[in-house]
Amino acid sequence: MQDFVPFEIVEGDYDGGMVLLADHAMNRLPPQYGNLGLPDSAFGRHIAFDIGIEGLTRRLAARLNIPAVLGCFSRLLIDPNRGEDDPTLIMKISDGAIVPGNYPITEDEWNRRLDTYHRPYHRAVERTLAKAGASGRAPLVISLHSFTPAWKGVPRPWHAAVLWDTDHRVVHPLLAMLREDEKLVIGDNEPYDGALRGDTMYRHCMTSGTPHALIEVRQDLIGSDAGIEDWTERFAPILTRLNEDPLLHRYERFASRTGPYST
Repeated sequence: MQDFVPFEIVEGDYDGGMVLLADHAMNRLPPQYGNLGLPDSAFGRHIAFDIGIEGLTRRLAARLNIPAVLGCFSRLLIDPNRGEDDPTLIMKISDGAIVPGNYPITEDEWNRRLDTYHRPYHRAVERTLAKAGASGRAPLVISLHSFTPAWKGVPRPWHAAVLWDTDHRVVHPLLAMLREDEKLVIGDNEPYDGALRGDTMYRHCMTSGTPHALIEVRQDLIGSDAGIEDWTERFAPILTRLNEDPLLHRYERFASRTGPYST
């Protein structure tokens, strides 16, 4: 049990002004959980992790020489991109499938997963952001995720999207730069709303005033090494341009659409 590390920190230049986060980078489970009663095929699907995001995060971090934090456990175990009081933190049913290893679940097991996987991941994020902001210059935080090409049989037209709450500082120029390529369909808070109380961006960026954005890429576009390289080539110069703007490296609080902050 102790050999399973719930996060990985990819080292880079902490004075470089930027940190990447990948909550759902991997589909792994600690050995004692088996497959949570699911078939092996479930762990190649979106319900288990964000397809393509581990490779994209690693390649961007290497290209830009910046640190990154990767979640090393499947979201089927516990979802690091949910607040501790979110009822979907440990999914009992995912995409119509009952997760036998999660239902029923005892309070002790719920808390064990928080203590062993969820909280250590977030402490790693906190340490990384503190190290990157040690000079007093706010780091630019980019969270990377992927989404399915269709939902309930309805195709999703977006190639990529930017999710956000109310802090627009990074979002507006990021959207504008992505939309310079007229071949791309870029969503704004699609296919999900970026305002989610207690999620990673809320917890580590909205409440502290740290500049940030969440980027979603359609998973079929980064499901291969060639696709990952293509999107690395697309994102690297855009993120570099963002990072060069001194106005984006300030701590500035914005009220969340989800309500007042916890104290």
